[in-house]
Amino acid sequence: MTAMRDGPIWANRGVLAAAMVGSSVEFYDFFVYATAAAIVFGPLFFSSLPPSEQTSLSLLTFGAAFVARPLGAIAFGHFGDRIGRKATLVAALFTMGISTLLIAFLPTYSQIGWWAPLLLTLLRFGQGLGLGGEWGGAALLAVENAPKGWTSRFGAAPQLGAPIGMIMANGVFLIMGMVLPQQEFLEWGWRVPFLLSAMLVMLGLWVRLRISETPAFKAAMARQAPVTVPLASLLSDHFGKVVAGACGAIASFAGFYLTTAFALAFATTQMGFPKQTFLAVQMAANLFYAAGIVLGARQADAMGAGKTIGMGALSLAVVGLFFGPGLAFGSLALAGLTLCAAMVVLGFQNAALGPWLASLFPVPVRYSGISLAFNVGGLIGGALTPQLAQHLSTHGHANLTGMLMSLGGLITWAAVRHASEIDE
Repeated sequence: MTAMRDGPIWANRGVLAAAMVGSSVEFYDFFVYATAAAIVFGPLFFSSLPPSEQTSLSLLTFGAAFVARPLGAIAFGHFGDRIGRKATLVAALFTMGISTLLIAFLPTYSQIGWWAPLLLTLLRFGQGLGLGGEWGGAALLAVENAPKGWTSRFGAAPQLGAPIGMIMANGVFLIMGMVLPQQEFLEWGWRVPFLLSAMLVMLGLWVRLRISETPAFKAAMARQAPVTVPLASLLSDHFGKVVAGACGAIASFAGFYLTTAFALAFATTQMGFPKQTFLAVQMAANLFYAAGIVLGARQADAMGAGKTIGMGALSLAVVGLFFGPGLAFGSLALAGLTLCAAMVVLGFQNAALGPWLASLFPVPVRYSGISLAFNVGGLIGGALTPQLAQHLSTHGHANLTGMLMSLGGLITWAAVRHASEIDE
């Protein structure tokens, strides 16, 4: 027991808790919306349209956050590089939490017409702004406090927030769907997961307010004054690395939102699987995602973050060949196995994404660099991919949806392989 208390994880437990708990709350908020967009927002906010168009427009509002995320990365990155990681992370979490809470009080299309989806999209945009500043700061909080030889394992803490947040979001919707009749769920039950966000945000704020600034940032500020405009310095001196970092993040987003938002919408609307049943399947698949993250982080500390991401990206490209047929075959068991296989490979692939992105940029512009690269990659891989997959599936090409995952894997593999060759 004494040895465990003297280890690096125990010694830095407050930092790791702040990175993991804060990210879990942020991803809970983000995935609560993703789940609602796949199963309830269509008929509630686009009820005047045919069912197929309802789902497409609901997923389109889901994509609005990815447009906002680079803007959030710029705004929060600016302050993260000038005033510090801690204060910026608190502001990002608060922005996300308020946007999520307000969704719980939105009137639907039957009550106020087209104002309803407009307000929904606006609040989704606010979620994107918050998450745009969240992930990069959480990754730096972990990476810049990591002991030697533990960088990827510490950097995996924010990544673990994704499956934790997803399991919580799916779990709440699963419980509400089980205890309420369908009519009551559509009338008010879907609002409960958004209301619960307020308590989770308070927990995240409490944890983050108890930590101190990272040693790397304090040392950088002791050497020189903060960069006046971090974004300008980043783009003028490190533009190539931003592009490489964005491409390196594409596979993570493409793979994740194909296996979550798109898979849930496709399985429950076109394949006819019960909503609660498929939510339970996705919760199980997220356990494989978490296991993949743990394995990938350990591997990255042993052989390097870039090599691990590249290996995982190529594996994800192979899994993509079987993803579409596995979902579209019509067997719930096969669909579940497909999701579990994709998730464990995806977790392995993106476990070390935070440490790898952080290694591309110097400390004075690192918050801006890691956040902008990550969220531009999210705009490409996360906003466009579910829409393209939905388009393919509604036009009779569901077997081809996994090709989008394969393409994302190949782009990431090429970016990671050639990032070190970029001269700034």
